[in-house]
Amino acid sequence: MTTEKNKVTATKTTAAAPAPKAAEDGTGVIALDPWLSPYKTALQERYAGFQKWKKTINEAGGYDKFSRGYESFGFNVSDKGITYREWAPNVTGAYLYGDFNNWDKLSHPMQRDEFGVYSINLPNKLDGSPAIEHNSKVKITMITPDGSRIDRLPAWIHRVTQDLDVSPAYDAVFWNPPKKYQWKNKAPPKPASLKVYEAHVGIATAEPRVGQFTEFTANVLPRIKKLGYNTIQLMAIMEHAYYASFGYQITSFFAASSRYGTPEELKELIDTAHGLGITVLLDVVHSHACKNVLDGLNQFDGSDHQYFHEGAKGRHELWDSRLFNYGSYEVMRFLLSNLRFYIEEYGFDGFRFDGVTSMMYTHHGIGFGFSGNYHEYFGDGVDSEAVTYLMIANDMLHDLYPNCITIAEDVSGMPTLCRPVSEGGIGFDYRLSMAIPDMWIKLLKEKMDSEWDIGNIVFTLTNRRHMEPSIAYCESHDQALVGDKTIAFWLMDKEMYTHMSVLTELTPIIDRGLALHKMIRLVTHTLGGEGYLTFIGNEFGHPEWLDFPRAGNNASFHYARRQWNVVDDHLLRYKFLNDFDGAMNHAESKVGWLAAPQAFVSLKHEGDKVLAFDRAGAVFIFNFNGSQSFTDYRIAVPTPGQYKILLNSDEERFGGHDRVSADSRYFSTPEPWAGHQQYIQVYIPSRTALILVKAE
Repeated sequence: MTTEKNKVTATKTTAAAPAPKAAEDGTGVIALDPWLSPYKTALQERYAGFQKWKKTINEAGGYDKFSRGYESFGFNVSDKGITYREWAPNVTGAYLYGDFNNWDKLSHPMQRDEFGVYSINLPNKLDGSPAIEHNSKVKITMITPDGSRIDRLPAWIHRVTQDLDVSPAYDAVFWNPPKKYQWKNKAPPKPASLKVYEAHVGIATAEPRVGQFTEFTANVLPRIKKLGYNTIQLMAIMEHAYYASFGYQITSFFAASSRYGTPEELKELIDTAHGLGITVLLDVVHSHACKNVLDGLNQFDGSDHQYFHEGAKGRHELWDSRLFNYGSYEVMRFLLSNLRFYIEEYGFDGFRFDGVTSMMYTHHGIGFGFSGNYHEYFGDGVDSEAVTYLMIANDMLHDLYPNCITIAEDVSGMPTLCRPVSEGGIGFDYRLSMAIPDMWIKLLKEKMDSEWDIGNIVFTLTNRRHMEPSIAYCESHDQALVGDKTIAFWLMDKEMYTHMSVLTELTPIIDRGLALHKMIRLVTHTLGGEGYLTFIGNEFGHPEWLDFPRAGNNASFHYARRQWNVVDDHLLRYKFLNDFDGAMNHAESKVGWLAAPQAFVSLKHEGDKVLAFDRAGAVFIFNFNGSQSFTDYRIAVPTPGQYKILLNSDEERFGGHDRVSADSRYFSTPEPWAGHQQYIQVYIPSRTALILVKAE
């Protein structure tokens, strides 16, 4: 279709500019974004706060020494015996007890130093074995200033276990296996194009129970590798008391959740992933902590203000949890050591920081609608101590581990979030583009296909800060939770129960659902960011929703699992979506669009519902029209020559109708069109997406 009506104004994003020269006062970011100029003083003050903390840390031996708190606090084993240390400044006395001393609360007193740190040394037994047996229970009991006794789990403990038949409270376990895990594989190189598979080990089984590390290693890692994802983001690893919290109510920060298996089995999972060339990120929760007292950090030494702010400032009213005092020396040591521990002990390659918006603002984002006006990001509404902690954490991680990846979960749009600390930025590598899934769900809920605004889709997908990398996604765990629906369920709803078999009629609803599921993913992947993320199971249109066992559903695991059986059944249409997801990732590996500058959008045709753009030399064409296919449709291309199909969403192997020949070749015509100096003419069927590349 070659008419003037599809000749539209092109939208162009300039190529990446060189990084600004680092300013020594934290204002280097202004060179990238002059709109920050009115906030120069705020940037200088922010950077000064960072420098002050870094100086304090350097005086304590620098990042390397300061962040190894786990080597002195908690339980540490040497050839001579066991040393246990705990910071508890409010108490007047402390004692270690457990299985090793028949739970005698007085036989093993601890010594206090001038900083409120209690310690005890337990020499080896006469036969040379440790005084505390591996996998035995331990606890600390302390005396408060009023003379009362409080019992707690050690704050730096590496393993805690829960027996729900006895109590919901955890028991601390001394973990010192005689046979240490032997690492086999080196971590892979840092991916240039980040393709993230967000996963929860507990739901990664088809059976109605908690999945295990060993099962994930054997059954899920090969799926992830085959699909072409190069990064896993593991959720709910840090120990949390309530399974249904999705891992966001942490009780023991240094303990990997025992629900899924042993620490050695988690190490094996990560080691195996590395052997497959997969980077592994931890979903780290430093934005808040569970308010549990008996098995958490809350009121650990009997005070309200040890690890957290006192009073209302130290409580999150929506999450019903405690908020860290990031300005505290020992809290800074605890949190930085926590990051370091998961890299050194378990081999994680980086972190996705949860709840960054809540951390950075004193209002925690509660009841606050961010408009994007810069005054919202500076001033009294900003929690300067929390921002400083994030700057210190990112600076430390990238200093000690240059290949470390950090991702921020932020809905506010904070400028400089993903610029280096040396420039005055907060230092993250990526931010999550959280507006994108909201857009897709809103479209599917409220708009007919004919009402889709192509321009608004493009705006939402490309509306990100220049040179601050973003990770795009259509849906994550948030959209899968009960009360919402996955994209597949919004598209196909009840017909997923009756018409997903290839032996049944391909109804209009299923046909539309399969087509749009693929197109939504592909346009998000190709246009939406510098990284891409999917949530476990959504790659194949997992049916239904996610609901953890809880009182409201009679503790059922029915919806807290992944039904791999539906994608493995070759008679079901889920395989089409799964195969397309893999083909999409493998196409990116060939083209490298995620590592390229933002796309040049050459066509946004509202009437035809056609979108076209080019990125990394490839041409992407989307026809969202539900009823019209277009012949000889003119598409601008970046360079002259012959083009061929790299990926076609309408292929039969992807549940499509094979309306475009795989052997099609497209020759450019040397005539200016939509911002380029040449164009091609294509046949683009309804609800179809094509990726074209140069035919060599």
